[in-house]
Amino acid sequence: MRRFFLLVFLAVFLTTALFADVVYKRDETLYAGGGMWSPPSNWNPITPWNAVTGTVGLIYETLYGYDPLKDELIPWLAESGRWLQKNAFEIKLRKGVTWHDGTPFTSKDVKFTLELAKQIPEISYSYLWNWIAKVETPDDYTVVFTFTVPRYHEWNYQLYQLPIIPQHIWSKRSKDEILSGANEKPIGTGPYMAETYSDDRMIYLRNDSWWGNKVFGQPKPKRIVYLRVLSNNVAVGMILKGELDISNFFLPGIPTLKKSYSQIHTWFDKEPYMLSDNTAYLFINTTKKPLNDPNLRRALAFAIDPNVIARTVFEGQVVPSNPVGFLPIKGWMKYYPENAVKQLGFKYDPKTARELLDKAGYKDVNKDGYREAPDGSKFKVSIIVPFGWTDWMESAKLIASQFRAVGINAEAQFPDYSKYWEDLTSGKFDMAINNFNSQMSVSPWTMFNWVFNSNIDEYMYNGNFGRYNNPKLFDLVTQLNMTPMDDIAANKRIVEQIAEIFLKDMPAIPLWYNGMWFQASTQVWKNWPSEKNPYAYPVTWVGRWQTGGILMLIGISSK
Repeated sequence: MRRFFLLVFLAVFLTTALFADVVYKRDETLYAGGGMWSPPSNWNPITPWNAVTGTVGLIYETLYGYDPLKDELIPWLAESGRWLQKNAFEIKLRKGVTWHDGTPFTSKDVKFTLELAKQIPEISYSYLWNWIAKVETPDDYTVVFTFTVPRYHEWNYQLYQLPIIPQHIWSKRSKDEILSGANEKPIGTGPYMAETYSDDRMIYLRNDSWWGNKVFGQPKPKRIVYLRVLSNNVAVGMILKGELDISNFFLPGIPTLKKSYSQIHTWFDKEPYMLSDNTAYLFINTTKKPLNDPNLRRALAFAIDPNVIARTVFEGQVVPSNPVGFLPIKGWMKYYPENAVKQLGFKYDPKTARELLDKAGYKDVNKDGYREAPDGSKFKVSIIVPFGWTDWMESAKLIASQFRAVGINAEAQFPDYSKYWEDLTSGKFDMAINNFNSQMSVSPWTMFNWVFNSNIDEYMYNGNFGRYNNPKLFDLVTQLNMTPMDDIAANKRIVEQIAEIFLKDMPAIPLWYNGMWFQASTQVWKNWPSEKNPYAYPVTWVGRWQTGGILMLIGISSK
């Protein structure tokens, strides 16, 4: 701990010198970090995963926003939306919305955004045309989507995910420009415009003519300076000095520092300090022996103690997951499968783990301290996480030791990120921790669709890394998607069936909820959202501004 505080002191000293030449009026400028890891070079909303954070949300807007705290879709560019029938959805757009260049925003822009992906199948959302039949625009402010098969959960998700682009600009671009262009001077409808950038920062200037000023209120910061901060210790120092107003980093030491520095703000005043934003899973390679045995996988679930990980590795800033990985948010818990969890759920219980292993035939035949497989063969499992991800590294080491405690020979391994990703996606691993697409959303369907991705291929880039193959379960996930979301009872019946199969087969083990890392300084900006004042979800990550970040900009104050 002494070494940690020495590093913090040095970070404070260095950042004081580094940012002493700030030229913007401080009480009009928000300094943010935690969502930019490379120099800004891309503002293309067609490839939002490569774009600078804020490209979607601050510049380009979606039809809806989403408030996970209230579980409400927020009409945004859309003024309203309704199902005309089971396979047709009508949107009424807001009038008076303009693009940053003054051109009116109309239904033609929405239609163009969707149909561009039909013309260019390489666009990431082109798969929507597998179930969209047509997009019609009866007038400038009405859009009607007709579906071959309605996918209610997925559609609600897309309503706040898909950025709308201007037809009058993008229709003149080549395929290469659309797919891989930097879009250096982006024109959107949003509350901010791209002003300038350098290797370590992206600067946004407030759009004082934003249509939303009259609907939601004007964002308070005139400028947002989004900083590329590559060290957690530097970020801690900047928060302490008030040179970083909001951090979406995981910052070690925050529970201790909060006791001494009143200017540090977090969502909760005490443990767990952070909201739960996504679920970390231990994916198990179901194609390898003996890991292809569900009896072994289920026994391993009882051998893991996530409470120790939450308490020691994360300093109480996260909480253990429930047995099905459901985030503790209103939009997911209304579908929670209580019956399946009651009958088949697991918790840390090494005695039960040993009994299940014994029953399944995993016994230490040669008395070397480790169990052999039922056929008598020796086996050893590895758990991979990327090198340098210190919280996951420590977690993997603890899990390996917990496995060894019940007689399973296990070790943690730390390949560099590129090797980790190659092994994970190609199936060349035993076990791996991952959480890349388990984040908060409007529906737990998004998590199921990731964990049980049915498109099993040579490379699995989007979930189901262990290549678990269960057509019955895949069909249930599809049924869930096709069930109207307001029919809670019907959705729960399907979720119960999914959970029953999941808990019996255990192709992946939910571990803990990664936090919505949120630390703010109250030295310049105040009225940050919190448990006591939950007006916005405090996120500035890529593609997430429309789930609370913009509302936070409206709610904070420098007075």
